[in-house]
Amino acid sequence: MSNPLANELDAILATPAEEARTILTRLGVPASTLVSRGLACSSPITGEVIGHLAESTQADVEAAIARADSAFLEWRQVPAPRRGEFVRLLGEELRAAKSDLGRLVTIEAGKIVSEGQGEVQEMIDICDFAVGLSRQLHGLTVSTERPGHRMMETWHPIGVCGVITAFNFPVAVWSWNAALAFVCGNPVVWKPSEKTPLTALAVKALVERAGKRFGGIPQGLCEVLIGARAVGEALIDDERVALVSATGSTAMGRAAAPRLAKRFARAILELGGNNAAIVAPSADLDLALRAIAFAAIGTAGQRCTTLRRLIVHESVHDKLLSRLKKAYSGVRIGDPREPGVLVGPLIDDPAFKGMEHALSEARSSGGRVHGGGRALADRFPDAAYAHPALVEMPSQTGPMPRETFAPILYAVRYRDFDEAIAIHNDVGAGLSSSIFTTDLREAERFMSAAGSDCGIANVNIGPSGAEIGGAFGGEKETGGGREAGSDAWKSYMRRATNTVNFSSALPLAQGVSFDVEA
Repeated sequence: MSNPLANELDAILATPAEEARTILTRLGVPASTLVSRGLACSSPITGEVIGHLAESTQADVEAAIARADSAFLEWRQVPAPRRGEFVRLLGEELRAAKSDLGRLVTIEAGKIVSEGQGEVQEMIDICDFAVGLSRQLHGLTVSTERPGHRMMETWHPIGVCGVITAFNFPVAVWSWNAALAFVCGNPVVWKPSEKTPLTALAVKALVERAGKRFGGIPQGLCEVLIGARAVGEALIDDERVALVSATGSTAMGRAAAPRLAKRFARAILELGGNNAAIVAPSADLDLALRAIAFAAIGTAGQRCTTLRRLIVHESVHDKLLSRLKKAYSGVRIGDPREPGVLVGPLIDDPAFKGMEHALSEARSSGGRVHGGGRALADRFPDAAYAHPALVEMPSQTGPMPRETFAPILYAVRYRDFDEAIAIHNDVGAGLSSSIFTTDLREAERFMSAAGSDCGIANVNIGPSGAEIGGAFGGEKETGGGREAGSDAWKSYMRRATNTVNFSSALPLAQGVSFDVEA
């Protein structure tokens, strides 16, 4: 009889590369996919190379988009509830593979096990959402001023959808887009981060399994392209790609947006986030402490919704920071596969160097740094583990107004609520935000037009951990895009306004008279 604990310990003792190859085989990725030369796929846990992948050439990109374009002509005619059945089957495949796929996320992106599993759960949740949506792609009946006429709005598939994802959520963000795109009648061409391509290939294998159970899906309904910037640019520039959803840095968005606008393509941009939390005098500090710790330290500070700025009322500043310093000093850093570890590695050494540069700049700007620096260098010399850093800043200066994709939390004091709101909004990004208060007036103002200028504004929870039921995205330099729940589905469809004349007369709108003799 097998011992589950022994099996888990055996998996931990296996190298990330060994474990990843085993999981890929179980999920149906052919062993021949890993080649001797090409794009190196490594695990941030140890820095070791898992294998190499052949990069997509320009010809590969052309062929993939052509297949997707052909699939669109067929898939758009499949009734939406039937398309929903395919997504339901995909959700079942994800449920069955949750443990393996979540583990692969941990190995390839460095997330702790619960976060890797949670990311796959997000995929399952959005599939459930999309299945219900497949019977609710409703238009409107619109009042018309013309007698004997009916006016309505209808929604139709938009076409090939390109999805470019970042390393920090290597599979969930694809699913936010793909599940909706599929039920809306569109194929998807996916360019995953070159830092996390193996999880994408595993997901594609699960899509193919679902397709077989469905009775067959059009070839090209789900394509995956492997490579770096040039592959993404080819996807962005291709006239056959009607929509591109791109997740990444604000710099990436500045480069992509004009190219998409030049050819009038639709864009969903999910870019940087320099997220803040205001801690008011009335805040429940026990609750705030737990929420702040997860939001700032979770995923080693590599979420777009990571808490990066803490704006604390002067009356509770010292008490809260004293408790945070204690929490920071006790957090366990290590191999994210190990039980009890809360902080895994940064994705690579450039990320660690970016963190070090920001901390150096903070010191030069008068900041007092607690924590920071390399961790576990003796155990993992080729990986980039870092101690989370808490930085007391004299004001919002130095690196604080910019996003550094690392576990750095800057803290400043405020005296009155107007000052707190002003500090909060005085950055380029506008993704997620939160306030900790038991004052109803403060909470309501924070969520009002005169409060947070972000796409997400939370009360008494951190800025991290969005659910798929609500539309996800932000304003300003975050790009303005929305994915996942609510009415985000409309981005993946085109709207038509239809007027039907069921009378024998021809009245014109606005009382226009235009009579001709025949």
